[in-house]
Amino acid sequence: MKDYRFAGRTAVLTGAASGMGEQLAYGLGVRGSDLVLLDRDAERLDAVAATVRERHPGITVETVVVDLADRKATLAAAERILADHPRIGLLVNNAGVALGGRFDQVTLDEFEWVMDINFRAPVLLTHTLLPALTAVPGAHIVNVSSLYGLIGPAGQSAYSSSKFALRGFSEVLRNELAPQCVGVTAVHPGGIRTRVAESARVGSGVSQAEVEREQRAYRALLSYPADTAAEEILDGVEHRRARVLIAASAKIPDVLARLFPASHTRLLTVLTAALAKRAGGRQRGSRSGRDTGTEASA
Repeated sequence: MKDYRFAGRTAVLTGAASGMGEQLAYGLGVRGSDLVLLDRDAERLDAVAATVRERHPGITVETVVVDLADRKATLAAAERILADHPRIGLLVNNAGVALGGRFDQVTLDEFEWVMDINFRAPVLLTHTLLPALTAVPGAHIVNVSSLYGLIGPAGQSAYSSSKFALRGFSEVLRNELAPQCVGVTAVHPGGIRTRVAESARVGSGVSQAEVEREQRAYRALLSYPADTAAEEILDGVEHRRARVLIAASAKIPDVLARLFPASHTRLLTVLTAALAKRAGGRQRGSRSGRDTGTEASA
């Protein structure tokens, strides 16, 4: 399959109001793609669209405000996009939400909320927009899975289930759509610096002490720049890569899981604790440096 050509094609992108989605919108604008940007945060989405329009007046930028947890609204949005854009070059299913807590600490409604946004919405959008994608020779689909679509740590039952499902969905699509020259990339980011920590939910049965402890550890690991991650994704699209693993925090666990399928969880627990402690030390050092007017060392 030839490299993907961005310029002059329409790209549909979910979760475009912040984080990697925002950076993907900017990167696609640089590459000359017309954009259809989806998010539930209308204010942030309008700001991203305005920035792209200002930087690239020659491309078309449309916004669609939709809550992907709402099945009816998601289908309606997809059908409107299909009617307006019968030929689509790229679909990026980037939007996602997180939920912390053991399986016995989350309600079924909370579990299903994660599955609805992280897995069902990409399925609905892909299924509805597939005629427009197959109408364009050499189209491409991106599904943003996660590090937790490679490993399944305790406390991530809903999130990991949704991301493993998206990983499997991507593999099936890749095999089914290859004869029609439609590429598929599954993306597995590690600790990307986005709003995911502040927007993540926790299960109803999780204690406040557990919440605070997990949030501190989680934030400490979110260090990889979102703009760099976006560029790696777009490079993967251009070269039709089946998988894009972003940051060492995804690449190392992937290797360990394949080498030690039965014992990698214990190894990763030790590694994660060490990384969190190191990151926490850097943050304390940085604060100390600012307080004294000196630059903290890495």
